[in-house]
Amino acid sequence: MTVYDPTENEMRISLSFNDKKVIVRMHDNPTSRDFMSLLPLTLRFEDYAGTEKISYLPRSLSLENAPGGFDPSPGDFALYAPWGNLAVYYKDFGFSSGLISLGVIEAGIDNLTQTKGDFEVLIEIVE
Repeated sequence: MTVYDPTENEMRISLSFNDKKVIVRMHDNPTSRDFMSLLPLTLRFEDYAGTEKISYLPRSLSLENAPGGFDPSPGDFALYAPWGNLAVYYKDFGFSSGLISLGVIEAGIDNLTQTKGDFEVLIEIVE
């Protein structure tokens, strides 16, 4: 098991599901580092509003130095703090208060957009 090392500024995670994979380059911020400390983690994702795939975390994440919100684009990997859920955007969306960017998909976004219904995802650090 890889332990998250905050001195590494190019940390990546993989989301593995249905024999597919998505690679996310994580940002270096307190919320992302707290999320990485939970890994590896298996979560159930569902589609939300035809715009994003969401899943609820087992605990709240640090909001230290978090912005008031941000405007996500396709490929953004984020935390929606008011509900405590991860959000992986596959369509454009407007500014949302309480949304914190955790990272950006580098590869495999099509694998995510083509997956229908609820699905289990293993999230782990890429070595």
